[in-house]
Amino acid sequence: MFAITAARSSCDDPLSALEAGERPDPEPREGWAVVDVKAASLNHHDLWSLRGVGLPADRLPMILGCDAAGTDEDGNEVIVHGVVEDGAGRPTILSEKYDGTFAERLLVPRANLLPKPPELSFEEASCLPTAWLTAYSMLFGKAGLLPGSTVLVQGAGGGVSVALIELAVRAGHRVYVTSRDEGKRKKALELGAYAAVPTGERLPERVDAVFESVGQATWAHSVRSLKPGGAVIICGATSGDAPPAELTRVFFLQLKVIGSTMGTRDELAGLIEMCARTGLRPVIDRVLPLDRAAEGFRAMADGGLFGKVVFTP
Repeated sequence: MFAITAARSSCDDPLSALEAGERPDPEPREGWAVVDVKAASLNHHDLWSLRGVGLPADRLPMILGCDAAGTDEDGNEVIVHGVVEDGAGRPTILSEKYDGTFAERLLVPRANLLPKPPELSFEEASCLPTAWLTAYSMLFGKAGLLPGSTVLVQGAGGGVSVALIELAVRAGHRVYVTSRDEGKRKKALELGAYAAVPTGERLPERVDAVFESVGQATWAHSVRSLKPGGAVIICGATSGDAPPAELTRVFFLQLKVIGSTMGTRDELAGLIEMCARTGLRPVIDRVLPLDRAAEGFRAMADGGLFGKVVFTP
């Protein structure tokens, strides 16, 4: 079968580690299902994997990809939850220990399959299990906000950030968004954001919660944008993970810092139901055939995306 793999790792030139070509078909095993992949979406996790983060050399080559929608052996349309136990009771994400979704076929525990509602296309459904599930868990599982709260989403454009904007607007929050790119700020406003400001610019009011995936470049702004008792919910650090901690402000204002990674199968089921019932849909930047996956990786590395990149085998 055709697949996209991390053949090696390169911190300085991650795209040089990307290879496309034939890989062995997955071998069926008890309790696991073979899924014919109809669509799979790209995440920053895939780019970090090419740099060797979370993917040591002894696991290479590894088929990349965390997200997929497709059909099982019985023809049922399914969405794949990408969090899998590693055999020792610890969670891992597809493409860290087990081959991922950027292939024509995928082997995954049967318990990780959820029904795809007919309201969602395969392309839309493939966007939900990582970026959108992360955003859903951050907003509804970790933040503890009531409708009508004020929130800040750092770094408009990425899959998690766009999902947070859409979900927070639908939940009735006043949503502030930052971006260095004027075009991305305009698109955030079109999605319903209350205001979109340049990165680092002071907000007209302090917010109840900040949603962080940028890290070092925006951390000081995030902490200083919070009301006393507010929370930063962080799921990533694409600009670096070692900012000044702002500890004096954290303890004096009794701020909370909450980490968040992916989400549970039940949370994914809730997200799928929400999208099916409300008409909420992921923003897709582009759809590419799997054999042109390098174009999607390059666009993500260059920071030129607004929404998700989807690959179709």
